[in-house]
Amino acid sequence: VNKNSLGDTRELQEERISRILYFVEHHWEELLKFSRRTEYQMNRWAARYGYKNDPSEMIEHAKKSGKGRHSCVNITNYDTIEFRMFRGTLKLNSLIAAIQLVEIICEIAITFGDTEIKSIGWTEFAESIDVQEYPELITYLKERRLYVNEPVESEEDV
Repeated sequence: VNKNSLGDTRELQEERISRILYFVEHHWEELLKFSRRTEYQMNRWAARYGYKNDPSEMIEHAKKSGKGRHSCVNITNYDTIEFRMFRGTLKLNSLIAAIQLVEIICEIAITFGDTEIKSIGWTEFAESIDVQEYPELITYLKERRLYVNEPVESEEDV
């Protein structure tokens, strides 16, 4: 992701990167399942930085972690951040779903403040995804059992 897409100033970019890092840490279990990687593979190629209670603390924590480029969200490049958590694939739907997920995570980091991003649960996040705009992501989330379907109305047993 080009850092310029996250804001006009380095300060604003870092604020939004902090929210991205917070979202990834906050939803680690779901993203691990989404990634198709094992815990061992994640630790080797895309290690987590560690959870902090506030998004504003995440960027400094990540910078001081010493993880380098082998972190879930690589922030070592000057112009870009790299989402490394996804396992490689030749399946087109999986590739598109990963790109769509990154797009939505970045959009949330841009749109929401720290307080709002802290309150987003995975179910709320998944339910907010526009099915028409992101059909591949919805399909993938359902395949990985990470999408809560809409309630089904049924008759009560008598």
